[in-house]
Amino acid sequence: MEEIDNEVCLSVVIPVFNEADTLARVVGKVIECVPRPLEVVIVDDCSTDGTNELAQKLVADHDCVRLARHARNMGKTAALKTGFALTRGEVVIVQDADLEYDPSEIAHVIKPITSGHADVVYGSRFLVRKATRVLYFYHFCGNKVLTLLSNVLTNLNNDRC
Repeated sequence: MEEIDNEVCLSVVIPVFNEADTLARVVGKVIECVPRPLEVVIVDDCSTDGTNELAQKLVADHDCVRLARHARNMGKTAALKTGFALTRGEVVIVQDADLEYDPSEIAHVIKPITSGHADVVYGSRFLVRKATRVLYFYHFCGNKVLTLLSNVLTNLNNDRC
């Protein structure tokens, strides 16, 4: 496990919708894998499967965990906006509650920021160390086009394109 600079305040935003089966494992892994996270912000997007009650228990059990809940389902983007607005950290990362991405990778992902080499880091399903699902050809092509467009508009170059 890579170390995170103790001076860096990290906020981990976890948007959830009906994730009662995996939420406790994800939060536990985040707390275990990330040394001294400033906070874990869970945003419940009006779950109906007991996720909110589980999240409330996680808040009671862990000082670093906070919870927000939408009164009606508004979608992942709205949950992320809510979570980002509540964060206090200098570095913010999104961790999905479905375990598609391993929380032990967080230190590796934010290392370019904590070492002063980047202001932002975007993850890629194409560069993961271990594949977890099939990637469709059109998704692959779409990713290349979006990356090229982003590079043109920002005048930056991603050498892994």
